Amino acid sequence: MKKTLNELIRAVVDEAERNPVFARRIEEALGLEKKPKKHILSRAAHRRTPAVLDPVDLARQGEAALRHRLGELNLEQLKDVVADYGMDPGKLVLKWKTPDRIIDRIVEVSIGRAKKGEGFLSSGSPRSD
Repeated sequence: MKKTLNELIRAVVDEAERNPVFARRIEEALGLEKKPKKHILSRAAHRRTPAVLDPVDLARQGEAALRHRLGELNLEQLKDVVADYGMDPGKLVLKWKTPDRIIDRIVEVSIGRAKKGEGFLSSGSPRSD
């Protein structure tokens, strides 16, 4: 049991380090929200609108469902998804002008993230380590 819990915690920490949205949700769930500093407040004015959908959740329903829903969004809404889910660490995707290119990126990242959690969800019975 100890080994399993350690692996779970390690996976959560790894994902929180890679995914700022996930980290923020963990902090909120644990009541660890940090109070913004004054210099951060000025940055808040430059933040994008929150995403109108959860692409990782849609990816679990299948690529076709994800692509269909993303196809309903305009360019700015697609960029909101990219920004809100931390899909542009190099700050390049937000400069792209074609929706299809952004959709491809969202699909690629979302499917990868959706598959990461399958190991925890698909194990048949609990282990007793």
